[in-house]
Amino acid sequence: MLSDARTRSVVIQCVLVAAVIGAATLLVTTTFTNLQMRGIPIGFDFLTTPSRIVISEAILSYKSRDPYYWAIVVGVANTIFISALVIVFSSVLGLIVGVTRLSSNPLAAGTCRVWVEIARNSPPIVLLIFLYSLWWKILPPATEALNPVPGVFASMRGVMVPSVHISMATVGVTLILVAGLIFFAARVASSLHRFRPTLSWAAVAVLLLGLWFADASVSTDWPVFAGSNFQGGLELTPELSTILIGLTLYTTGFIAEIVRGGVLSVGPGQWDAGRSVGLSRTQILRLIVIPQMLRVIVPPLNSQYINVVKNSTLAIAVGYPDFLAVMNTIISKSSHSIEGVFIILGVYLALNLTLSSAANWYNRRIAIVER
Repeated sequence: MLSDARTRSVVIQCVLVAAVIGAATLLVTTTFTNLQMRGIPIGFDFLTTPSRIVISEAILSYKSRDPYYWAIVVGVANTIFISALVIVFSSVLGLIVGVTRLSSNPLAAGTCRVWVEIARNSPPIVLLIFLYSLWWKILPPATEALNPVPGVFASMRGVMVPSVHISMATVGVTLILVAGLIFFAARVASSLHRFRPTLSWAAVAVLLLGLWFADASVSTDWPVFAGSNFQGGLELTPELSTILIGLTLYTTGFIAEIVRGGVLSVGPGQWDAGRSVGLSRTQILRLIVIPQMLRVIVPPLNSQYINVVKNSTLAIAVGYPDFLAVMNTIISKSSHSIEGVFIILGVYLALNLTLSSAANWYNRRIAIVER
């Protein structure tokens, strides 16, 4: 029986799987036994106890008496926030820099090439430390803050910008979310070739109803210097600004090269066809080249977006409380190092798999369907 190649292959694979499971079980059992013998706490019960830790910057509301699990949520929100900003800004700048590198203007093309080469050949941690140290040496104190444009102030304490507050009634917000779900269902039905026009009309009707009940009001809060510091507005601290600018500059260099390769992948005949119908260079890029190059650049772009999430852990070098920094504090305070490591691995795995799934979904949407 074992002479059959297929049977022998199945047996070998089963033995290997059993060996891996056995080794993992032995490792986990031994670890837990040793921890119990040394009186080191085990389990995730600590997540519901008050954290008593301080998070200097938080996108979500947080107090030191909140439980550990909420501190973890706040850290994840900070990481998602900074990663999303870096992805958006670096994508826009990468598109501009990548296209400009192909310009016939030697000054513009050369400047973009220098940017790309410096970004691609510099360790991001060095760039962040350089920007953070530069921040304190160039910008003046808060009493002498720079005011480049009305409502924007830059000093050693950070950048103050106006903030916009939008208040909406709960019923209106709920109806708008429902309209979004209906519209999403309509798009899914359309992709399955089962489009129902009534779904789109229902989404529009619910959206209008939601806007009616929303009773939205918009107010702007302008920063004003009072006493020894600024009051009002939105504060971009040196730590947040450093990690945002540093990772954006770094990631832009890689995305620019991806965009340049995508533009070059579109044949010269496409440019000639665009010129033959009277389109300008900008119109050819927007209407012909960019839609075609997306099929080429989406997979490598996905890798760069995943790298942004992983590189966000470098925020710990400049003191920004991202998820990893919060988890380091939790581990040192609670002594639950093994559980903390599992939480770190699980969160970053979930974030990266979500990004990858979204990129794969979009890649399938724009792929050419062969009949």
